[in-house]
Amino acid sequence: MDWILFVLIGFATSFVGTLAGGGGLISMPVLLTLGVPIHQAISSAKFSNTISSFSSFFVLFRQQNIRGKQLLLIIPISLGGGATGGAIASLLSERTMTIIAVMLLLFALCLQLFKKKPKSAATAPALPKIFYPILYGISVYDGMFGPGQATMLMYAYLRAGMDYLSAMALTRFQTFISCFGAMASYLYSGLMNWHIALFLAMGSLIGAQVSVRVAQKLKQNQLRLILHTITFLLIVQLLFGLVSGRH
Repeated sequence: MDWILFVLIGFATSFVGTLAGGGGLISMPVLLTLGVPIHQAISSAKFSNTISSFSSFFVLFRQQNIRGKQLLLIIPISLGGGATGGAIASLLSERTMTIIAVMLLLFALCLQLFKKKPKSAATAPALPKIFYPILYGISVYDGMFGPGQATMLMYAYLRAGMDYLSAMALTRFQTFISCFGAMASYLYSGLMNWHIALFLAMGSLIGAQVSVRVAQKLKQNQLRLILHTITFLLIVQLLFGLVSGRH
């Protein structure tokens, strides 16, 4: 009956990750505690996240009037950044990347807390050109390490003046692209454990759909409070890992 556990893990990870990011810090510790080898844990998580992120993006895309040009520009940025991050991952320790993650999350949280509320718009605003290097940098970080990547993207899109649901839609799309690339490499290497991956994906798909529908019923200030809370918990967990010597 271990499949029930994997479905529940996938649901919790996707529900939290879709709302505010940080789902990976739920699934990875649990999978590793259950004795799943690290490469199988990562590959299974990437597969399930590919499924769930696209499903949640598709629902939001039909409702949030996302510009098609934005999506086309995000594809090469995500793929290129992820590949770059993977190439330089061996040059930096996990501890160093954890410190970088904490600093970036703190910086993003401070920026958003002191940012004026954007005016509502009929469509998501066009992204300024200076914004794309930021997206590329987050994709590089995702390729190197990853925890908090979706949360950083949420803050970046909100900073660009988007409403919460539009920011969520673009974050899920970029997550889909990066996870698809990572999943392809694991498939090629033969490291996918389908018994885990399929049930994890089943839970993730359900979690993503429930999360999107919950988000659509909440007010903007409520969603932002959830994002800030998840960010704080992410920072605490990463700092705990540093202090306890797990990184």
